Amino acid sequence: MATQANIVVKKNDGTTDVTYTAVVPSSGDRTPARWLNQAVGTALQHRPSLKHVSRDNGDGTARRHEFTFTYPQLSTDSGTGVTKVERLVTIGGFAVVPTEMPSTDVNEAIAQGFNLFASAHFKANVQSGFAPT
Repeated sequence: MATQANIVVKKNDGTTDVTYTAVVPSSGDRTPARWLNQAVGTALQHRPSLKHVSRDNGDGTARRHEFTFTYPQLSTDSGTGVTKVERLVTIGGFAVVPTEMPSTDVNEAIAQGFNLFASAHFKANVQSGFAPT
């Protein structure tokens, strides 16, 4: 079982680091671990966040992982100074990993799958709003 840690990623500019701080570890199946970008906003709802939860699948032959990332668009009322969330980008997904698959195959599948999602091509497709044609 992995130990929760801070996660450092690059911003869209490709050079600036952003730290997602480990704020809540999972206490077991169906309880999400949470990370927050604490450099943004002054309230919890203003901060980009990542949640990861895992559990056995129905027959116990695999582990199911679900993850959700949210990134808010903030605005501040010039009259009151109150900051609020206007809209949220939500990115989510799941992974089903067979428990009897050799770890070398699991490691390769996870590395390639997540590297595809992190690829410049895949990110550009989603940023454009369309799947490639």
